[in-house]
Amino acid sequence: MRADATGLWIAGDETATIERLTWTGERYDHQRTFHLADLVDLPAGRDDEADIEGLARAGGWLWAVGSHSLKRRRAKSREKAAKRLSAIIREPNRFILVRLPLEGDGLGEGAILTGLADALADDPHLGPFTAIPGKDNGLDIEGLAVVGDRVLLGLRGPVLRGWAVVLELDLREDGPHRLKLGGYHKHFLDLGGLGVRDLCPYDGDLLLLTGPTMSLDGPVRIMRWDGTGAPVPVADLPYGVGCDHPEGLAVMGDGRLMVVYDSPSPARLTPEGGVLADLITI
Repeated sequence: MRADATGLWIAGDETATIERLTWTGERYDHQRTFHLADLVDLPAGRDDEADIEGLARAGGWLWAVGSHSLKRRRAKSREKAAKRLSAIIREPNRFILVRLPLEGDGLGEGAILTGLADALADDPHLGPFTAIPGKDNGLDIEGLAVVGDRVLLGLRGPVLRGWAVVLELDLREDGPHRLKLGGYHKHFLDLGGLGVRDLCPYDGDLLLLTGPTMSLDGPVRIMRWDGTGAPVPVADLPYGVGCDHPEGLAVMGDGRLMVVYDSPSPARLTPEGGVLADLITI
């Protein structure tokens, strides 16, 4: 999620789209949908989900990253658990990073990077986790920030002996609509055993939304990182039991933070079909 003067850019994890909401003076509304397949060459086409987990807005571009994670089927009953939990699914559209030109309140044709997970397969720290589903502490990208020429990815998983990882990518042009990986650097951060759920530039630093790697409700907190030293705790966030999991951050024009929630509770759902977010001051 990213905010600008007139609205919000958001993305869901069950489509291959980016959504634009416009500020009406009372709420964010007038949803417009941009299909990624109209803007880049998706590996699996228009209809397969891309599991977009991070957005960044910088220098006239909107960036989006898929989770790069494998899926394990959910077990809805003890009787079917053994069969369902044995299935691991790879969806190619999840393994993308895209850069799209901002054209007013719209998006133009952009460039795509694929193959990041393949490049990480031989990494001594991350390589073993590229074959493990994200919800099992496998590779799972959930944060994206672009600051100048720095492209940073926050990993929800893996968390290695309590240490989270932020990847800094060296990206190169590879033709008009392709990006290629020139290299990467790993930042190891002590987040108290939590992984990164989102990244957000803030006053020259980065805010990290941190939470559990696996399917747990909490704890969830915001931490501030200057890009080199140790992150500093900023705020603990509320969370529900089986619901209201903090999922995204955006800095508003007045400096407050908007926090949006995955699996929103009924109390967050409005009669008009909207969803309530939180505004906090740090």
